[in-house]
Amino acid sequence: MSLEARKIRLIMQLRQAGISDTAVLSALERVPREHFVPAAFQDQAYENRTLPIGRGQTLSQPEVVATMTQALLCGPRMKVLEIGTGSGYQTAVLSRLCRRVYTIERHRTLLRAAEERLLALRLHNITAHYGDGWQGWPAQAPFQRVIVTAAAAEVPGALVDQLGAEGVMVIPVGRDGREQDLLRFRRDDRGILSEERLCGVRFVPLILGVPGEDGRSTAGPDGGSLA
Repeated sequence: MSLEARKIRLIMQLRQAGISDTAVLSALERVPREHFVPAAFQDQAYENRTLPIGRGQTLSQPEVVATMTQALLCGPRMKVLEIGTGSGYQTAVLSRLCRRVYTIERHRTLLRAAEERLLALRLHNITAHYGDGWQGWPAQAPFQRVIVTAAAAEVPGALVDQLGAEGVMVIPVGRDGREQDLLRFRRDDRGILSEERLCGVRFVPLILGVPGEDGRSTAGPDGGSLA
């Protein structure tokens, strides 16, 4: 079966799983997932599963990407903050749906590789930054949408502060190795924040700070699956 046929099959599977937003499905169809996985896994690029991308990291299964993206309620004029660039796949999907994506990654090697992939696809509405995702991107705040691709033990206050009026944030919350909840926060026009649980997930932890020069801190974003 060709990659294109496998992609069509995956889109059908996502529809059956409850992904109904046609803009999200179109974005997933337009982004070549095979571009974000190692050559050895090209034949699995459109399987609904996580895939390794090197350095102990994984590319989230398409259903997780679709679920989080749909929950974000993105629009073409919106400015989105993504915490955890990882492979750049989620970034690329978001770039098809919004005006500009600001993405933060705490691993320089992952960030460089992701930037190369995104440039090769000629996605020019993305601004990437090496830094600590817990701190967000204050200089570019407020954001209309915030998405976090690693599980926080608790919701980072800085990200809540950077969410603008009528903003939406989607974030997995819970400790590594334990049950995690995918949560959606909405801020109304009066600044009041509401919380909604969407489903159970498994993500690597969102770690405070950036890795030291010894490179010991290797857990990073972009690896999520449905629990």
